[in-house]
Amino acid sequence: IANHSYQVTAEWAYGVTPWMEQGLYLPVSSPYSTNYGSTIDGFKIRELFVRPNAHEDKFFYGVNFEFSVNRSYWESRTISSEIRPILGLHLHPCDFIYNPIVDTDYTGGLGNLQYNPSGRVAYNFNDRWAVAAEEYDGFGPLHGFLPVSEQFHEVWATMDYSGTKFLGLSVESGIGYGLTAGSDKWTLKWMLSRDFNVHPRRP
Repeated sequence: IANHSYQVTAEWAYGVTPWMEQGLYLPVSSPYSTNYGSTIDGFKIRELFVRPNAHEDKFFYGVNFEFSVNRSYWESRTISSEIRPILGLHLHPCDFIYNPIVDTDYTGGLGNLQYNPSGRVAYNFNDRWAVAAEEYDGFGPLHGFLPVSEQFHEVWATMDYSGTKFLGLSVESGIGYGLTAGSDKWTLKWMLSRDFNVHPRRP
């Protein structure tokens, strides 16, 4: 139901250890869509494992696991999951990140694994402001990619603010454009995050 819809998700995260984060997307919702009105679409459980203090190293890595429970109008399968390896380089002031993502809906065994990678190249003006180019792709099953017209390919321009000056919030905003018939033509995103271990700075 992504076409002509507004989607809102609350993501909760807790740092269990310096190398593990437990997350929860709840609720995944669409306050408005042309086909269904206002809906609750499902939820996700997330486990993230990373190299500790990755910002201090040139090469960093990790892996993210997501387990989703979906309503039928949101996803064709009720249960699905994602494995998102994380590979990156900090070449100050630029960052390069690649995620060779594999999705599954648990039908057809290993033969139905879907390859949906993403990538990001960012330029950091300082420790607070950055601009980035991102790409999100959906090639289809690993055993045989879909025709190009049915694949998902979307490019994004984003701007990020990381800090505590504005009510303790970090902000990511961006605009995406679909390159194929199987992609959403235009998409906007606006993400607000708050680290509850950090107090807002005084003006």
